[in-house]
Order: sequence, then structure tokens, then C-alpha cells
Amino acid sequence: MEGLHKLVGRLAAWLAMAGGAVLLLIVVLTCVSIVGRSLVFVGLGPIPGDFELVEVGMAFAVFSFFPWCQYREGHARVDLFARFFGRNTTWVIDVASNLLMVVVSSLIAWRLVHGMLDKFEYGETTFILQLPLGWGYAAALPGALTFALVSASCLLQVLVLKRPGARKRQSS
Repeated sequence: MEGLHKLVGRLAAWLAMAGGAVLLLIVVLTCVSIVGRSLVFVGLGPIPGDFELVEVGMAFAVFSFFPWCQYREGHARVDLFARFFGRNTTWVIDVASNLLMVVVSSLIAWRLVHGMLDKFEYGETTFILQLPLGWGYAAALPGALTFALVSASCLLQVLVLKRPGARKRQSS
């Protein structure tokens, strides 16, 4: 069980690094396009469709960070009153919040798939590059699906390994 959770964590980490790399590419693309705009008088110009490329890249990048954040328990938590609760109450809250995250992440992934299929079916495209709008949805899909997988893994971790009375594994 723990090995599977660590594997899912590695997948989330690699996806987050890929999202970071795409963000760096977006920064470079934006800088080159801005410099091109400022040098129109010498025959240069902006990168055609730079806004469209940024939109697709951001769709991938943003969704790439959700799984890692969930794996590291980095989402907003309210621990103000946690010190007043016992282990059982804290565990119930952890189970409820992780279950809610599984539901929400699965709902996001499900609706993202439907939105993507809808955009491809109707053949909508971007204005300048004529890229199918479904590509933006498709770019976000690996992150959304991984987010749902990581959320389920975190729920199992809380249910099995962090429940009150669960025996801790001793490291050798």
C-alpha cells in the first residue's frame, strides 16, 4: 500500500516538474514576443498566436501542480482548532476532507473530458493559429486525471495507515 502511494507521489512530482518546465517555456515565449513587438521597426514582430499558446500551456501547467499539492497535503487546511480534537476526531476530519477531494477531483476530470470532446466535436478553433479549442482541455487532462488518482491514494493512506490504532511500520 505504501509503495503504491510513493509511486503515485513520484508521478505527481514528475508532472509538477513538467508543469514547471512548461511555465519556463511560457516565460521565454512571452519575452521573445514582447521583444519582437518592440522591434517592429526593424522588421521583427510578435510571435503569432502567442496568447493562444500561453493559454494552452497554462492549462497544462496549472493542472500539473494539483496532484503534487494534494500528495504533499498542501491544500488549505484549518488547524486552528485541531489541537483541541482527539486523534479520532482528527482522523474523521482527514477522511472527510480526503473523500471530498476525491469527489471534487473526479468531477473536475469527468467534466474536463466532456468539455474536451464537445470542443473537438464542434470544431471550434482559436482565432490566429486555428488550433482546436479541445487541445487546451486535452492539455489539462493528464493533470486532472492524476489529481483524481493522487486524491484516491491519499484517501486510502488516511483510511488504512493513519487510522487510530494502526500500527506504525518500523524503519530499519
